[in-house]
Amino acid sequence: MTITPATIVLLAAGIAAAVAAVPAGLLLVNLRQFRPGPPPPADRPKVSVLVPARNEAAAIGRLLDTVLASGGVDLDLVVLDDASDDDTAGIVATRADQDSRVRLLAGRPLPAGWCGKQHACFQLAAAARHETLVFLDADVRVTPDAIARGVSFLRQTGAGLVSGFPRQETPCLLAWLLLPLIHFVLLGFLPLRHSRRSTDPAVAAGCGQFFITTREAYGAAGGHAAIAASLHDGIMLPRAYRRAGLKTDIFDATDVASCRMYETSGEVFSGLAKNATEGIAAAGTILPFTVLLGGGQLLPAVLAGLWLAGWPPDGWPPAAVATMLLAVGLSLLPRLVAAWRFRQSLGSGLLQPVAIAVFLIIQWYALSRRLLGLQTSWKGRRLAPQ
Repeated sequence: MTITPATIVLLAAGIAAAVAAVPAGLLLVNLRQFRPGPPPPADRPKVSVLVPARNEAAAIGRLLDTVLASGGVDLDLVVLDDASDDDTAGIVATRADQDSRVRLLAGRPLPAGWCGKQHACFQLAAAARHETLVFLDADVRVTPDAIARGVSFLRQTGAGLVSGFPRQETPCLLAWLLLPLIHFVLLGFLPLRHSRRSTDPAVAAGCGQFFITTREAYGAAGGHAAIAASLHDGIMLPRAYRRAGLKTDIFDATDVASCRMYETSGEVFSGLAKNATEGIAAAGTILPFTVLLGGGQLLPAVLAGLWLAGWPPDGWPPAAVATMLLAVGLSLLPRLVAAWRFRQSLGSGLLQPVAIAVFLIIQWYALSRRLLGLQTSWKGRRLAPQ
């Protein structure tokens, strides 16, 4: 059999369509499972909201405002100032003087072998007054019913740990392009139904911006001490709970929470690279994900470009054109559906191939730095390579 350019493009289009169908199909299935939290509970749960804060003067006031507006819960709001060199502590101290529900803790020096956020959360959990613990990042904003609905979801599932995925604010180009991939990767590659039925750490998922647990479950899992050196609590804390035999679960917090993680494209690049090697950029997962994302998201765009450019010169067989167009549609479908569902930009969704290319560059960059033993920094601290 003679292998012609027409045969090659037909085969490549078939591979691209098959690989793109995996996240497209799984995301559509998962959307039926990944739902907002239920209504608030009938009682008034006592909740400790725990916020690690390092150099968060620009964000902490808005967080305090939204959390203190929470309804349906008895609130204990604790902020730990982790050696900030801005006015974070002063802002929280002023609010604590005005509202007895607010407490300010001064963080202890960071011990060797600990990541700053994990050490801060560990101290916060020890200082909490109530049995239900809600960990929030300082750049999160919540609606008045967000905390109560999160607690209701925790109770409804019976899990040891649950987390909500907030709507991501995108004030800069790379945030606009890349942050919507959070939902695409989560729902396009996680078998959510199986994850909920299992305690297998391999199918754990979470969002470190918004965690809810109980003191009992937190202690049984070892809490943040179990992931002391980790830079990626969103994945590693649920894995710790599952290793302890506890279930974890996730919910859609688009309607109750938002997060403004980054202000500049440089921060986006550094932030995504910082903890990448504990996720997709891990040595055992980066090659499979490169094949899946490259074959299903990049290859369709490459083939479309070749077709538009008129290569091969002897033309495309009709079957190859149809298969290529199917592959392009399957690659864009999950991003566009997610953009509609999670209030994301349709324009960003249409640039899915560009987003995936940049995303893979960041993953390989992060792994390269790890293999070379290079350090990075975050919020003024040097971080050991993971």
